[in-house]
Amino acid sequence: MAGRYEISDHGWSMIEDIVAPSQTMGRPRRDDRQVLNGIFWILCSGAKWRDLPERYGPWKTVYDRFRQWRDDGTFETILARLQLRLREDGLMDLDTWMIDSTTIRATRATSGGGKKGADEPVNHALGRSRGGLTTKIHMVCDAHGFPLTFTLSPGQDSDTRHFIPTLEQVRLSGPAGRPRKRCSYMVADKGYDSDELRRYCDRHRMKPVIGNRKMHRKPRPGLPRGFDKPKYRQRNIIERHFGWVKELRRICTRFDKLASSFRAMVCLACIDRCLRANFSDKA
Repeated sequence: MAGRYEISDHGWSMIEDIVAPSQTMGRPRRDDRQVLNGIFWILCSGAKWRDLPERYGPWKTVYDRFRQWRDDGTFETILARLQLRLREDGLMDLDTWMIDSTTIRATRATSGGGKKGADEPVNHALGRSRGGLTTKIHMVCDAHGFPLTFTLSPGQDSDTRHFIPTLEQVRLSGPAGRPRKRCSYMVADKGYDSDELRRYCDRHRMKPVIGNRKMHRKPRPGLPRGFDKPKYRQRNIIERHFGWVKELRRICTRFDKLASSFRAMVCLACIDRCLRANFSDKA
C-alpha cells in the first residue's frame, strides 16, 4: 500500500523501465522507486531537501538523482509515456483544448544567481510584477484537465506573447502515425484576445473560442465570428487544474533558483496529475 505522497504499484509498473535502468556492475544503486517517492514528498510538502525523511534515503542521494533526471529528460519521458497511455485508454480529449497562465510568487533566495547551463535563461524565468518577484506558468490541457504541455516566463510577460510558443510544444504520441499537435477547438480567456492569435488558429484549422475584451474595434469586412458560449464555459477546467496544481507547495511558491529545476517540479506535478487517472490494467 503506497503512502500519501508515494506512487502506487500500478503507476510504478507503467514507468519502471524508464526510471530504473538495469544494473549489472558497480556499486549497488539506491532503489529508484524509493528515491522517486522522496522527490514526490518534496514536491507535495514544499520542505527543504535537507528535511527529507530518512525512509527515503540520504537527502543528497535523492537530490542528485533529481538533478540527473532533470538534466537527461527523464521527467519529460515519463510524462510522454503517461500521455500515450491516456490516449490508448480513451481518457484524453483530442477535440477541445484550453490554454491559460498562472502567476507564482518566488522567494528572495531564488534571485541573484548567474546563468548556469546552455538551456538556462539569463533571467531564470523570473520577473517583477505587481506581486513582486514572480514566474508565470503557461499551460495547455484537454477538456478532462490532463496537462499537455507548459512553458515558463517572467511574471510580467503577457499571455499573448506565449500563446504560439506554448502550443508549438504540444506533441502527443499515439499508437501509430505522427504525433498529434492540433485540436478542433482552442479555448482561452480575454487575455488572449488578439486577431493575430485567431489567424494562427485559422491557419492550423482550429476554431478559436476566445473571449472578447470590451474595447472599440474597427469594423472588418466579411461575416462576424461566432462565439461558442457553451464551449467557452468549459474553460473552468483549466482554472480548476491550476487550483489543484497550486496545492502542491513546491509549485504554489517557487523555491528553486534555476528555471530548469522549477520546470522539473512543474513536470512532476503534471506526472502526478496523470497518475491519478483511472488507467486500464492492460500492460
